[in-house]
Amino acid sequence: MVASVYKWLSIPAVFAFINFVNPAGTRVSQQVPFFGFHPYYVSVTEINHNANDKTLEISCKLFTDDFEKALADKYKMKVDLSAPKDKKTTDRIITEYIKNHLAIKADGKVVNFNYIGFEKEDEAVFSYFQVENIVSVKRIDITNSILHEEHDTQMNIMHVSVGGNRKSTKLDYPNTEAAFNF
Repeated sequence: MVASVYKWLSIPAVFAFINFVNPAGTRVSQQVPFFGFHPYYVSVTEINHNANDKTLEISCKLFTDDFEKALADKYKMKVDLSAPKDKKTTDRIITEYIKNHLAIKADGKVVNFNYIGFEKEDEAVFSYFQVENIVSVKRIDITNSILHEEHDTQMNIMHVSVGGNRKSTKLDYPNTEAAFNF
């Protein structure tokens, strides 16, 4: 159920652009095979306040190859998010990694988010989290250092929706702090 809610969260235009433009800004021929190649390093974090369920729904979208490398470097193990050999271990390291690189405060209080799961879609991996008992929210503060240890050109895009009002920002490495008022 939660995963279906998040289908609207993808930003295909950003990932399509990344897949068809090289670092010099010139168009790459569609004939050129470059599976796994992307000249930009970006993650997208979506936070949606669900007033009916009194929850914050969180998704993090990362390029699969970047996320696998970050997990492999941190946990000193081979990581394959397309076909994990040990789902329980994979879930644990995804949860630990995201919780160590993403912190959220709702109205000044640190929230503890629960891991829902992950799914791979094309070149990206979505990981899903949820915060319970958030009746209403006026301000969300985020600390986001996802993949900062991997790339000094990392961009972390964040979209936050509360009461039908959506706000967005982009954090370029080394910036990690953002605040949203509703």
